[in-house]
Amino acid sequence: MSRIGRLPVVIPNGVTVAVTPDNVVTVKGSKGQLVKTMHKDIKIVVEDNNVIVSRPSEDKNHRALHGLTRALIHNMVTGVTEGFSKTLELVGVGYRAQLKGSKLVLSLGYSHPVEIDAVEGINFETPDANKITVKGIDKELVGSVAADIRKWRKPEPYKGKGIKYTDEHIRRKEGKTGK
Repeated sequence: MSRIGRLPVVIPNGVTVAVTPDNVVTVKGSKGQLVKTMHKDIKIVVEDNNVIVSRPSEDKNHRALHGLTRALIHNMVTGVTEGFSKTLELVGVGYRAQLKGSKLVLSLGYSHPVEIDAVEGINFETPDANKITVKGIDKELVGSVAADIRKWRKPEPYKGKGIKYTDEHIRRKEGKTGK
């Protein structure tokens, strides 16, 4: 039995979860609404403030989908109540970020500034010139947008310059030595 899949997802006050017969899960909360279609083989039941996920067999594919489905539903419930955020840090001389409306403008050493439009459901914040916070209710979308921002300048191992997550550790290399 899946250790994650067998745990019920507790529905907090102010959150409603609805499941259609074709496994479309809708979660509504104070921060918004999320809708996701789950695999048709997995059984999802809502009973007395809990969402219970079960699988039809011990097939390898069903075992994998069992835990995944429960984790996705838990992330949806967490997203509409608390939301998710990722913080990125810009390391390097002259690297900075600023907001212009809902656009994020990055100076990353290129000949032109990089402009990133906010996707629907995503908010950018710049607490200072070297930090970017990506916020939203969909965990997958927040992570994807943060990864897309990081792609503009991945951290390099010699000086550590680039865009990195705040909790990320960059493994440093020693430079060349002369004789």
